[in-house]
Amino acid sequence: MSKKINQIKKLTWILLFLILSVYVLVQAREFLYPIFMAVLFAYLLYPVVKKLEEWGVPRIIANFVTIITAMAVVVGLLTMLYKQLATFLDDFPGLQQQALSNLDRLQEVIDRKFGDSSPDNEHWLRAQVDNALEFSGSVLRDVLFATTGTITKFALMPVYVFLMLYYRNKFENFLLRLLPSYRHSTAAKIISEISDVTKHYMGGVVIVILILCVINSTGLLLIGVQYAILLGVVSAFINFIPYFGTLIGGTIPLLYTLTVQGDPHKALLVVVLFLAVQFTENNILTPNITGSKVNINPMFTILSIIIGGMIWGLPGMFVAVPFLGMFKIYCDHHSRLSAYSFLLGTEGTEEHALTLSKVKDLFSSGTKDKRS
Repeated sequence: MSKKINQIKKLTWILLFLILSVYVLVQAREFLYPIFMAVLFAYLLYPVVKKLEEWGVPRIIANFVTIITAMAVVVGLLTMLYKQLATFLDDFPGLQQQALSNLDRLQEVIDRKFGDSSPDNEHWLRAQVDNALEFSGSVLRDVLFATTGTITKFALMPVYVFLMLYYRNKFENFLLRLLPSYRHSTAAKIISEISDVTKHYMGGVVIVILILCVINSTGLLLIGVQYAILLGVVSAFINFIPYFGTLIGGTIPLLYTLTVQGDPHKALLVVVLFLAVQFTENNILTPNITGSKVNINPMFTILSIIIGGMIWGLPGMFVAVPFLGMFKIYCDHHSRLSAYSFLLGTEGTEEHALTLSKVKDLFSSGTKDKRS
C-alpha cells in the first residue's frame, strides 16, 4: 500500500512539474523564444566560426565577421521582401475588392446550383473572406511596421548568438563541473552529438529553403501568378516548420490565385506545383541535404510542432523539432531513459515499412495468383 502511495506522490510531483514548466514557458515566451532561436542559429554559424579560428583568426573577430556577414545576407533578403510587401500593401485595397467581386460571382453560381435563395446566406462567403482579408491586412501591416518591442527582441538575437559562440567552451566546462568525473566522457559525447546533429539540421534546412525560394518563385512566375517572387519566398520560408511548412506555404498562393485573380485553371496549376514541391522536398531535398539527423518519428514530430505552436506560436513550431532531437540524444545515453528514446525514435517499425522490395513482392505474388 505504501509503495502505491509513493508512486502516486511521484506521479503527482511529475505532473506538477510539467504544469509549472508549461506555465513558465507561456508566461516568459517573449524572453525565452529569442534565446532558444539564438541557440539554433549559433549552431548554424558555428562551423564557419570554427573554420576561421582554425585559420588563425581570433575568436572575437571570427564571431563578429560571421555574424555581420549573416546579418548582411538576412537584411538583403528582408529589404527585397520589404519592397515587394510594401507594393503589395499599396495594392491591397484594390486586390481585396477584386477578390470580393470574384467571391460574389462564385456564390451566385453556388446558389443557382443548389437553388438556395435564403437571405441569411446572401453574401455569406463574401463576409467570411472579407473578415479574413481584413485580418491578413492588419497582420501584414504589423509585420511591416513592427513594434519597438518586436524589433528589440530580434535585435538582441545577434548579441545572444555572439555570446553563445564566444562562451561555448565556458558553457561546456560549466556542465562538466556540475557532474562527477566518471560521467565526463558521457557528457562530452552527448554535447558532441547534439552539436553535430543540430548544425547539420540547421544548415540543411537553410539550404533547402533557399532552393525552395527559387523553385516556388520560378514555378509561380511560369504559371502567371501576380507577386510570384513575394509569394514564392514567403511560402518557402514557412518550410522552417517540418511536415506542415510546404502545405501551409502552398495555401497562400493558392488562395490568392483563386480569390484575387479568379482563375481556377491557374489555381489548379498552383496545386500541382506545390504537390510536386512537397514530393521533391520530402523525398529528394531533405533526405539528401538535411538527412535523418534529427531521428524523431513522424508522430512525435507532428505532436511537438503542434505543442510548440500552442505555447510559442510560429517560433515554437520552428524550435520544437530540433530541441526534441536534443532531448532524444540525451535519452540515448541514459539507460533509465532508453524507453523514451525508443518511443521518440524511428526504430521498431522496420518490418512494417513500405520498401521497394515489398512492392515488387506484392506485384509478383499478384501476378502468380492470376496465372494459377
